[in-house]
Amino acid sequence: MSAPVVVLVGPMGVGKTTVGELLAQRLGTTCRDTDADIVEAEGRPIGDIFVEDGEEHFRALEAAAVRVALAEHRGVLALGGGSILDEDTRKLLSGLPVVFLDMDVAEAVKRVGLDTARPLLAVNPRRQWRELMEARRPLYTEVARAVVGTEGLTPEDVADAVLDALELKNA
Repeated sequence: MSAPVVVLVGPMGVGKTTVGELLAQRLGTTCRDTDADIVEAEGRPIGDIFVEDGEEHFRALEAAAVRVALAEHRGVLALGGGSILDEDTRKLLSGLPVVFLDMDVAEAVKRVGLDTARPLLAVNPRRQWRELMEARRPLYTEVARAVVGTEGLTPEDVADAVLDALELKNA
């Protein structure tokens, strides 16, 4: 079975798409982002999907987008922050070259601002972010072959760390 060369998971704002693009350039392939797939298919931003149709509907769209991307894409794949909540998605990721890009709340404040229009961070964003990560960190870790901390690193440094972790540096 063919699969993506790298799958990136982690919280919103950690840089999955940015790092994914860098990895794709370095590995001579393409990068695909399942959040972008959903936005394109739905013709509206994710925040609008949450508000208009609810989180449950969005999660169903997300699970379907991940299934399709894992079946079709052979390059670098960046998954939405909550995609690992779906048990079937976690099963599909088993055995794949998944890297969890991690960051702490201080880094999240710098990157996301925690006051931006993120649907899951609308009320008390610092507390919400901590609670999301308490629930999600074990799931990210469960599916990951490697964990790369991103605090204080440039996207280029993170891409290097991912390549090192998956032993793809000289690929």
